[in-house]
Amino acid sequence: MPTALLYIAGRLAGALVTIVVGALVVYLVMKAAPGDPALAVLGDSATPDTVAAFRSKHNLDGPLWVQFWIWLNGMLRGDFGLTLTIAGGMPISGLIATRLPATVFVGIYAVLIAVAVSMVMGTLAALKRGRAADTIATSVAVLGISMPDFWLSYMLVFAFALGWRIFPAYGFTSPMESLPGAFYSGFLPALAIAAPMAAVFTRMLRTALIDTAGREYVLVAQSFGFSKPFIFRHYIFRNALIPYVTVIGLQIRYLLGGVVVIERIFGIQGIGSLLVDAAFARDHPTVMACTVVFLGIVMTVNVIVDLICVALDPRRST
Repeated sequence: MPTALLYIAGRLAGALVTIVVGALVVYLVMKAAPGDPALAVLGDSATPDTVAAFRSKHNLDGPLWVQFWIWLNGMLRGDFGLTLTIAGGMPISGLIATRLPATVFVGIYAVLIAVAVSMVMGTLAALKRGRAADTIATSVAVLGISMPDFWLSYMLVFAFALGWRIFPAYGFTSPMESLPGAFYSGFLPALAIAAPMAAVFTRMLRTALIDTAGREYVLVAQSFGFSKPFIFRHYIFRNALIPYVTVIGLQIRYLLGGVVVIERIFGIQGIGSLLVDAAFARDHPTVMACTVVFLGIVMTVNVIVDLICVALDPRRST
């Protein structure tokens, strides 16, 4: 098997193991939480027979390791069981399937905005190092890092929704219903998530470009008489993308944390808002399912980032 395929297989296997271990940790944490899910749903006045029937229906009456094994088998098949207290006991997998497109769309939308802004600002700051453009770009980046996403969300709503009435202040059109409507209604929440990330990406790209420009292979390329645009594209920018792409992968976990907050502020019916609703309703299976989905997204993005880095530098797969 080629080295690249072995590398990809190893990364996928590692991601799967991480998801299983993460699922175990989430499961144990939820089981350690105080309270009985059966009594939380049925109430303290429920009869013992009713409680026993409820526990049997939701596989809550066996040993802990048996419960986890049943839950893990269902999770690996995409079956997370039934909700306990929200959505009328419907299958969790179906509930997640209806909520996931909104979360994924807003997340990708935010990443695209952050990448586009940081590419321009980071490159401009590196090319104009020490000049006014560099100072402005780095100052804006510091300002973006210092702004909490929830505070920025309210500022965007006050300015663009309540003030200028350009975008809606609340509500979101699913991309499954209307893609243009999703881009329009999702702009403010995506921008609120993207702003701090764009600031981090800008600083990272600027640093990487400046560091790469001083490498020996760049000096050798200059001695060969290559043009500056050619050297920048093929020797500086390409190699600077490796740490830049790596930082994007690391920021995904913070993006998902921001999604949980932003979805509540803007009324987006996504996985983040479902997680919050389930936590307040003490719906343990739904909380575990949402957490595992978030973990799966993070691991998938990390694998994709690794593959991009290998494409930029094939030596990483050896």
